[in-house]
Amino acid sequence: MGTKQQHPNADPLSEPKKKRRVGFSTIADAGVEPNDCIKIYLVSTKDEVGTSDGFCIDPVDLNSFFEEDGKIYGYQGLKITIWVSSISFRAHADIGFQGTSDGGKGITDLKSALEKFFGETLLENKDDFLQTFSTEVNFISSVVSHGEKLQTKASNGHITHFNGNSDAASSDLEPWLICFLSRLKIDNLAAGHLYSRLVPLVLLLVDDIGVYLLSQKKSNLPENTQHLLLGFAALYRFYHYPDGSRLRLSQILVLPPYQHKGYGSHLVEALSNVAISENVYDLTVEEPLDYFQHVRTSFDIKRLLSFEPAQNAVKSTVSRLKQGKLSKKTRIPRFLPPPDVVEEVRKTLKINKKQFLQCWEILIYLGLDLIEKHMEDYATIISNRVKADILGKDSETTGKQVIDVPSVHDVETSFVMFRSQNGEVGGVQMDEDQTKTQEQQLQQLVDERIKEVKLIAEKVSRKHV
Repeated sequence: MGTKQQHPNADPLSEPKKKRRVGFSTIADAGVEPNDCIKIYLVSTKDEVGTSDGFCIDPVDLNSFFEEDGKIYGYQGLKITIWVSSISFRAHADIGFQGTSDGGKGITDLKSALEKFFGETLLENKDDFLQTFSTEVNFISSVVSHGEKLQTKASNGHITHFNGNSDAASSDLEPWLICFLSRLKIDNLAAGHLYSRLVPLVLLLVDDIGVYLLSQKKSNLPENTQHLLLGFAALYRFYHYPDGSRLRLSQILVLPPYQHKGYGSHLVEALSNVAISENVYDLTVEEPLDYFQHVRTSFDIKRLLSFEPAQNAVKSTVSRLKQGKLSKKTRIPRFLPPPDVVEEVRKTLKINKKQFLQCWEILIYLGLDLIEKHMEDYATIISNRVKADILGKDSETTGKQVIDVPSVHDVETSFVMFRSQNGEVGGVQMDEDQTKTQEQQLQQLVDERIKEVKLIAEKVSRKHV
């Protein structure tokens, strides 16, 4: 930028110098997506802090924790690394950037945003955070000691249920090979303290109350026993008329370093045992993700394979299914389980009806022994059920009629539908393209369901051998 030029004959003292205003072009700040500049590591030792040796957590969308539109403004070259201790579940944030400038949307208060998210678990001073690896080394152990031990499971599959003296029950097992399931009430001070530290992890890893902890001993030395937290679950209990209760699984999380190692199945197994031991009406799950539903169904199938009433019903259904081609029948039966078996499964295993019907299709598939000549009929059963779920039990349009009626509103949405008593073909019409699209969509759902059935059947068969 140049300064204002003076006339060569002008007296420099005759008029005051005028400072020229220098303007800067304003570049709009587009903001930074939090997930693009934040890395979160779960670390178990202080030596992992400041390195990439810890387990890098892949969080869900972080936008909801920053500003109104979910972006971070006012920083150049911003990098945020957050370390979360798996020993104390305290956290520390390392914030680095090249510079700041207000591009029209202000400068995001990162400290305030992170404190709002992590709460009291966030320690500003790095040295204070590093000290927690020694000062709070027994944090999980102290919480577990306040809980009620429900069962242990050794690496060899041996399960011990606690009834009284828990120490005697597990004295012959190697501590570092044992998983412990403990139950804590949320009004317990120790449980509340731990749960408050786990909440940020839930927000980070779970989309979206008794607390159930899955932990493991790290050492067999009594004077230096540490429990390692592997995962946890939260159950809601609510009333069921007239004098019962139901359990609903609202949250379940296995920490990322321990996923895909069977701990999720162990949690599901233990929670099912809780539902049975407390004789609740049933155990339900709040909007399960596909992967969790796969784990849950695999576990329930294993139980149903050894449950005599269910197996007798499956054998009867499979026997009828093997009698002939369903395509030759005018009306295809749905092959549903008998109501008394549905009720017996609920009462004994605490599997609700919706879940049992999902398992029922897999039990039939297993009962057919993968004989190819029966697979076409099996696919017909699945297709029939999918159509009934999507289009209703009466998926045919025979006998239905649609008549346009005068209206001052939208003419295209003003009509009456009725079914003719004499069964004559009605006026519900779809053009050829619409019919083809609907059939393709239904077939895609059928194919996906059969694929899911085969995956679970294969998994269960391997473990059942």
